[in-house]
Formats: sequence, C-alpha cells, structure tokens
Amino acid sequence: MVTASVTMLRTSASNLLRTSLVRSSPAFATRAASTHAISNPTLANIEKRWEGMPLQEQADLWMALRDRMGVNWNELTLQEKKAAYWIAFGPHGPRAADPPGSGARVLWGVALGLGASIGIFGVIRFFAKPVPYTMSQEYQEQTNEFLINQKSDPFTGITSPGYSGKGMVQSPPKGSSE
Repeated sequence: MVTASVTMLRTSASNLLRTSLVRSSPAFATRAASTHAISNPTLANIEKRWEGMPLQEQADLWMALRDRMGVNWNELTLQEKKAAYWIAFGPHGPRAADPPGSGARVLWGVALGLGASIGIFGVIRFFAKPVPYTMSQEYQEQTNEFLINQKSDPFTGITSPGYSGKGMVQSPPKGSSE
C-alpha cells in the first residue's frame, strides 16, 4: 500500500514537473500567443524598421507571424498579412536593390580583367619561341605527298577518289601576312 502511494506520488510529481516545463517553454508561449493578434505598433512601418532591427527581434517577430498564420487566415489582421508578405517577399537581404554605382564597378572590373589578360597574352607571345618548322606550308605539302605515296586513308582521306580538300596544309605560304 505504501509502495503504491509512493509510486503514485512520483508519477504525479513528474507529470507536474513536465507540465510546468512545457508551459514555461518558449514554444508553448508562442503557440498560446498565436490566438491573439500582434499589436499594431509592433507591425507599424515594418518596411522601414526591418533592416535596423536586431536579428533576434526579427526572428521573434517572424516566428510570431508564422504561428499566427497557422490559424484561419480570416482571423489575421490586415496589418499582419501585409507584414508577413513583406518579410517573406520584400526587397531586403538578398532581394535588396543593388547600391548605386555597382554597374560601373562591374564594368570597370571586366575591362580591367580583359586588359590584364590581353597584356599577359602579349607578354607570352613576345617571349615565345618561333613557330615550329612543321607549321610551314612547304612541310605540310611534303606531308601530303608522303601520305599520297603511302596510300594513306583510301576511303575518306587524301588518297580517296574525288578528294577535294587541302590535306595537311593549314598554314599560309611564307611571306604571306595572314
């Protein structure tokens, strides 16, 4: 009998503790507050005040609005609907307009990058070795003759009947300024 009453006392004490912890938790407080409208001064001029609000206050306001939106939307005030829409889709954070002059900065950055790459290309070309001898037109014509003598690629290549391409010739003749 004593054991049963001690067990019942422990159970009721743990239930009481669990109930008091749940009621004192912030989640329970916001759920309980979701039946009441958020005050108009809190939502007034939210478009102008949002960027200057501390992050914790922004989060608290958004959570309160989110909890309010969990009920029937006909119970929401017009001010709450406008604030929820503006916080979700308004021009702030990543959707904010670019600061003035950012297009000119991008243009100058691209021009600077392009100029630097052209300069690097010119320096590399200036210090580069001369063109290899295999890139001369004479060498490529000799390669064509060699391929014809070897009867290379008789189906689609230079030795095929009716071939009209240039073969291996891809360089302009010496002295040409192409």
